[in-house]
Order: sequence, then structure tokens, then C-alpha cells
Amino acid sequence: MNINDVIKGKSSSKVITITPDATVRDLLALLAEHNIGAVVVSGDGNSVDGIVSERDVVRKLNGNDAILDSAVEQIMTSVVQTCEPGHDVDELMVQMTEKRIRHVPVVDDGDLVAVISIGDVVKSRITQLEFERDQLDSYVHQT
Repeated sequence: MNINDVIKGKSSSKVITITPDATVRDLLALLAEHNIGAVVVSGDGNSVDGIVSERDVVRKLNGNDAILDSAVEQIMTSVVQTCEPGHDVDELMVQMTEKRIRHVPVVDDGDLVAVISIGDVVKSRITQLEFERDQLDSYVHQT
């Protein structure tokens, strides 16, 4: 199974981005509006300049309320782990586990096409396991 299969299984293919100069307060509103845990930071809406998550905000906000009026680029992760649509899902699971990341932008020829979350990966894995179980069950009961 590859990343393209996971993207097809998502309920929405819309990618939410925020500009580096937007405020952290704007970021929080965007996260709440779309009920998401991370946003790709992009100056043009197509490239990946960074990524920022709820965790990034919480870590910076602790004891520093002024961070709410700072630019997103001040708290974003600028070295972003990405994958391509043809990337293997099992390899992505390993990458997410080893690097302790929950959201990975999917880039195709330099263009942002999707964001895969750990939830998306788990859902695809469960679907795959259920299919295999059903196939085995069918095989066992037909003999």
C-alpha cells in the first residue's frame, strides 16, 4: 500500500496552509476552524516552508503569552519530513515513529498535494488488516 492509497481514503483532500507571517493567534483560529492538529506553513500555498502543530504552540506558550502575537515562522519546524505519493505506507509508519512526528506533508514534484496524519496511517492499516482477515476467513470456510 502506498501514500496515494491513503490519500484516496481521506474524507477531504483539501490541504490547509498558513503563511509564515501570520500570527500564532491566527494559527490557533485556523486549527480550531478546521479541527486539525497541524498546518503546513507556506508562503505561496504550494510549497512547504515549514509545519506547525498544536504541540509547537503549547511548548512556546507555556509562560509566554506574548507568543500569540508572534509570527508563525517563530515557532514552526522548518526542517520538514515529507513523503511522495508513491512512498510505501509501512516505511512512512517507521519514519513517523522514529522521528516522533504525527503529520507529514505529501509533495509531488515540489508541489504540496496532501498531509498525512498518524490517524490516516492507522486507519489505512486497519482497513488492510480487515481485508486480509476477511480473505483468510473466506478461504478457511470454503475448504
